[in-house]
Amino acid sequence: MSAAEFTLGQRLQRALLVALSRLPAGLQRLLARPATNTAGDTMAPDVALLMKLGESGPDYSDLTPAEARATTERDLALFAARVAPCAVEEEIEIGDGVLATRYSNGTPERGLVLFFHGGGFVIGSRASYTAPVRMLAHGTGADVVSVEYRLAPEHPFPAPQDDALAAWRYVVEHAAAWGVDPHRIVVSGESAGGNIAAVLCQQVRGEAVQPILQVLIQPVTDLVEHRPSQDEFVSSPALSAKQVAWFVENYLPSGTDVADPRVSPYRASSLAGLPPAIVNLAGFDPLHDDGLAYATALLEAGVAAQVDLEAGLVHGYISYTAISPSCRAATERLVASVAQALDRTDHAPSVTKAS
Repeated sequence: MSAAEFTLGQRLQRALLVALSRLPAGLQRLLARPATNTAGDTMAPDVALLMKLGESGPDYSDLTPAEARATTERDLALFAARVAPCAVEEEIEIGDGVLATRYSNGTPERGLVLFFHGGGFVIGSRASYTAPVRMLAHGTGADVVSVEYRLAPEHPFPAPQDDALAAWRYVVEHAAAWGVDPHRIVVSGESAGGNIAAVLCQQVRGEAVQPILQVLIQPVTDLVEHRPSQDEFVSSPALSAKQVAWFVENYLPSGTDVADPRVSPYRASSLAGLPPAIVNLAGFDPLHDDGLAYATALLEAGVAAQVDLEAGLVHGYISYTAISPSCRAATERLVASVAQALDRTDHAPSVTKAS
């Protein structure tokens, strides 16, 4: 949904949310007292106000998946910043009806980011993640390929994982035609997409071409162990335990082993030999401990892992870039972190774009 497609009511809603997010922090604290977590971190005032407003809103987990998608696509379009398009934005077909969008600003020598959106494997889309993906392309200089993997319950596990592997094969095969060195491909995803990215890195481990980096943004990594952050933020308006259970119910067929590493990458027999990682966490996220556990396990396996903590933010903050300056700034820091990681890697000789 583009800005031009918003109704008058939606435009007014967006304008109100933007205006509230720009109020002085002191006034925001009066309107919604920011919570403090067990680590002693205080929620950003603009995010606290946003969460208070969200408490009274409808819960998409009370809807059918199709209804939930329509609702969340509308909301995410309202909440996302308007980010200038890239010089090239083209749709590509991975195969078997799986589509993706390639974003490029004409500096493919920087590399390529293969990106998987969030949404619990049930909701979310390329369209609803346009803003953060464009920010990633602009801020890193790398091309970005954003994948429209199939969603549950119509396409339950392991369909998203199969689509991710197909997307990886596709970008490795076509990288040279885009002027990208296939050895400079980053795999990234948020939430469910972070799970997909982590699993993909395990699936291609040991192959001749592997990701240069994995960027896991608030990933779900383990459905076996129940960790403290899940209890601490059980009723978070950004991601509640009820919503998590709804996602899992729709995603996993009855009888699925949740310890399967394709479901819970933390449960892999070994994490050795995986690409270096950036694991991005939020201080008020039920998945915080999940991501931290995976980062710790990577380090223990000898894999370089950088943990970037946004202490005052909530799950899914990269989707709130229009209505929260704190979330916009954090997304910019995330992009800068990826750019710096690319800067630290050796630049291979230029790849001549195929004619």
